[in-house]
Amino acid sequence: MKVILHKDVPNLGDAGEIKDVADGYARNFLLPRKLVSIANAGSTKAIEHQQKLITLRLEKRNKEMQTLSDEISKISSVDITVRVGAKRKLFGSVTNQNISHALKEKGFSIDKRKIDTDPIRALGSYKIRVKLTDKIIVPLTVNVLGDENDLQAIAEDEARDAKYAEKAKASTEEAPKTEEGEKANSES
Repeated sequence: MKVILHKDVPNLGDAGEIKDVADGYARNFLLPRKLVSIANAGSTKAIEHQQKLITLRLEKRNKEMQTLSDEISKISSVDITVRVGAKRKLFGSVTNQNISHALKEKGFSIDKRKIDTDPIRALGSYKIRVKLTDKIIVPLTVNVLGDENDLQAIAEDEARDAKYAEKAKASTEEAPKTEEGEKANSES
């Protein structure tokens, strides 16, 4: 069945395109959601008019996305603070939704599905891509930072562990000396 796309449909096409899809997909999914209309010979003039309107909408959208792309490029990085456990391992992970929320705090409303990254599970700096349209992709750096209180607690734990390790090392070094001294005394 040939259909005209009214909106962008993932894995199918962009608004204004004429696509050939399975009948069931069109009847059960696309038509009830008003994402498409059926393309037939009687509606050619309507199709041409719709395509002109859609082309104008796409041009306007591309200009808006290009402006948004330029604005996002200016910030270059986003900082996300997360809770951290032992060995500086994150509780959970940083996902597309966390990055979308951080961008929203900076004034950019970006859908989480437009952010291309795998879940981040460690502290550090990561390069991600924000796919505004098929042709407009913005690189962005995400800095994953640990919560100050958690990092301070980890530093205290590491200092305490180092102190205990030194005491344990000192006590193991003294123990063989006393045994050697006892052996020497028993031999004489």
